[in-house]
Amino acid sequence: MEVAPLRSLKHLFENNLKWADKIKTADPQFFAKLSKQQAPEYLWIGCSDSRVPANEIVGLLPGELFVHRNVANVVVHTDFNCLAVLQFAVEVLKVKHVIICGHYGCGGVKAAMENKTHGLIDNWLRNIKDVYQRHEARLDAIQNDREKLDLLCELNVVDQVANVCHTTIVQDAWRRGQALAVHSWIYSIQDGLLRDLNFSFSGQEQIPPIYRLSEIPKPKKLSI
Repeated sequence: MEVAPLRSLKHLFENNLKWADKIKTADPQFFAKLSKQQAPEYLWIGCSDSRVPANEIVGLLPGELFVHRNVANVVVHTDFNCLAVLQFAVEVLKVKHVIICGHYGCGGVKAAMENKTHGLIDNWLRNIKDVYQRHEARLDAIQNDREKLDLLCELNVVDQVANVCHTTIVQDAWRRGQALAVHSWIYSIQDGLLRDLNFSFSGQEQIPPIYRLSEIPKPKKLSI
């Protein structure tokens, strides 16, 4: 049996040419300016879902939004990929806002609610199961499966906002007096609209005392 060759991706290069031409028509110097520096004010931590394109949702051009995406927009303290992005955004780019954006109907969150085996990703989804367990009574009181999923999507965003605020990266920035706010948003694929979950932080005094980290004392100079 003859195997059909993989389809060429020529159409994507053609799309790229059209896109670049459109940008240059609006601003002939756009790419020249963009290549010299990036100075975004926002870090977007969102889901990898292809239906949730960060820049397009908020109407920002390349260079205006720094982006990190993973399955179900999770921030884990052992995920050095995410932490590296967060540190670069906060300490080098000096972003003023970190936005955790989930979306309703998230497949990753839905998979976490199931007692099925999905493979390697089950280890990642365990973090969302922990969110479910913390809010188990509230979630189990909901009979409608769609409503339950949507609530867990919201609770997951709120939990990840807390995780971001508890990092040494964000707390160090606040101690330096750096203006930095962390926001909780959720997106609806059904209507294309963002919603603010109104769970935001802009200072260390707003997080629970147990998570507040004091400044590391400088080592004393030894006199000889």
